[in-house]
Amino acid sequence: MKREDELAKAVLDAAFKVHRTLGPGLLESVYRLALTYELGKVGIDAECEVPIEAEYDGCVLGEAFRADLVVEGRLILEVKSVERLAPVHKKQLLTYLRLADKRLGLLINFGAALLKNGIKRVANGMPE
Repeated sequence: MKREDELAKAVLDAAFKVHRTLGPGLLESVYRLALTYELGKVGIDAECEVPIEAEYDGCVLGEAFRADLVVEGRLILEVKSVERLAPVHKKQLLTYLRLADKRLGLLINFGAALLKNGIKRVANGMPE
């Protein structure tokens, strides 16, 4: 299994390919499926719409969210297709990371004209 940083690089390579091919402005679901396909082509396992449960006071409360993609069981991706990322998008991904006890996530906005301007790396446990 690859380390998170190696996975992040492979994901970004695939994301750039998807963005170059499809361009900005489609629905998130299209980018999510295309990204899953591209990762599969290079032998990287990515699951779509992965349930994340909330736990409180030692009790599992149930499914709280669904992560857009979980790569190799280690890296959470939140896919967006908006004009501009908002602070709430980062908080959303950080919530997923904390609830799923994962270290690293990527927020990728396929709505950006230049994809490099729509990528945010979010680490669990890091100060804001």
